[in-house]
Amino acid sequence: MRTQPMKTLSMQLAGIYPQPKSSRLLRTFPRINWLLVFSGVALFAIYVALFAAIQFATPNMVDNDGYYHIKLAQLMREEGLRPNFPWLPLSVLNASDFVDHHFLYHVLLIPFTFGDLREGAKWASVIFPAFTFLAGWLLLRGQRIPYAALGSLGFFIVSEAFLYRMSMPRAQAVSLLVLLLALHVTLTQRYHWLLPLAFLYVWFYNAFPLILMVVGVYVATRWLLERQLVLTPLVYAALGLGLGLVINPYFPHNLIFIYHHLFPKLTDATAISVGNEWYPYQTWTLVENSGPALLLFVAGAFALGLREQRMDAKTATVFLLSVLFGLMLFKSRRFVEYFPPFALIFAALAWSPLLRQWQEGEAWRANLSLSLEQAVTNLPRLKPGYQWRSGILAGLMVVILLPTLWFTVQAAQENMQSAKPYQRYAAASAWLQANTPAGSPVFQTDWDDFPRLFFYNTHNTYTVGLDPTYMQLYDPDLYDLWVNITRGRVEAPAQTIAETFGAHYIITDLDHKGFLRQAKADPYLVEVYCDEYAAIFQVQDK
Repeated sequence: MRTQPMKTLSMQLAGIYPQPKSSRLLRTFPRINWLLVFSGVALFAIYVALFAAIQFATPNMVDNDGYYHIKLAQLMREEGLRPNFPWLPLSVLNASDFVDHHFLYHVLLIPFTFGDLREGAKWASVIFPAFTFLAGWLLLRGQRIPYAALGSLGFFIVSEAFLYRMSMPRAQAVSLLVLLLALHVTLTQRYHWLLPLAFLYVWFYNAFPLILMVVGVYVATRWLLERQLVLTPLVYAALGLGLGLVINPYFPHNLIFIYHHLFPKLTDATAISVGNEWYPYQTWTLVENSGPALLLFVAGAFALGLREQRMDAKTATVFLLSVLFGLMLFKSRRFVEYFPPFALIFAALAWSPLLRQWQEGEAWRANLSLSLEQAVTNLPRLKPGYQWRSGILAGLMVVILLPTLWFTVQAAQENMQSAKPYQRYAAASAWLQANTPAGSPVFQTDWDDFPRLFFYNTHNTYTVGLDPTYMQLYDPDLYDLWVNITRGRVEAPAQTIAETFGAHYIITDLDHKGFLRQAKADPYLVEVYCDEYAAIFQVQDK
């Protein structure tokens, strides 16, 4: 009888069996963790259901810019990924200098442009944030947070304003998705993934410098707490950003545009009134719309004082990021999309060791790294109290989570219902398309009307849009003249509009009383259309 090799025999005694040749494919492709896949699919379905409940609380889109994003995505599908952009000739987004700084976001929107564009944009604003929250669950699970699935539902309770921002058909949900993935791969020391994430972030959104902040804080905390200067993640992130800026569909114009877009807002270099999102909340308003996030941050800080061991680098990283995003939120309300989720992650990391210690009993104090899967596997070896302690912990989380989630989602739905009607400017745009020459300029009295006008009518071009600084940077004197006309400071504006702006048609909402007063007093301006939302005037020849 043939004896087995000693190595094989020792492996069998240890409970390790050599795999047959037929399993080489399985060795090449690791076995799928079906429990993990099922959990992810189930959570994603819950996220989608909750975001759909928020999104479809109104038939309207909750942000003006969403009309621009979904329309441009349709044009990219129909005309190519770099369509001509003649619609803002009097701005830094004129046809020769146009830069799509949301390029990859618009690519992601393309599948949602088949059918009704408004419905497509709303469904995109359900799917994208659902993926973002899924990334949040992966991050919590990667840090072995007890009951990470329940914890991920906490993203729905941190702030009604946060849910509102996530539900906008804009790139902020994708931006947060990238940051959460970047934090996940950084904390799990899979640094090489930072290169593609940083590269893609540049193509998604102009907030891409935030990834350097995330990684830089991690590097700093490792050095401060562990005296280890680990520059590898920072190198990968910086390299990815550099490649994204240079290997770019709009290089080198994208570099100039980044300066135009960010510099005036970050330095207050202009007194121009930009969108409300760039201004801070009043203190009590912030408490009302993001109170749970503030409480979680305070609770996380309290947990640090209760822990016997020193704060580790991972917890310190998220703590400092929460502080930085909180300071940014006090500066500008648009950062409400970052502070609340990072406050939740910080609280989870801060409380996790304490909850494990209580859950597993005093005899398991040293085994704080036990994952949920390991705990289930080792249940027979655990103290009898482990199971009832785990049940109490899960029950307590559910008792706190469900009612808070209900109230926060309802508050977000109420915020959604305050959106302006989607029919606004639809009929007026149809009139312009039917009664004006193709490509003819239209003078508008408000810069943030452009997305809706563009959505309904690409037949005409427009004076100013997306951001007032884009026109001010293009021609400061022209911008000042536009402001004076729209505020009713220029008498008999017809001739100026026709000669200086090249427009013979003006569209205005009915709230610009000063302009309407001057327009009706000008014999060379004739009102040719009016409805409940807008009026259109035509310049008559002398």
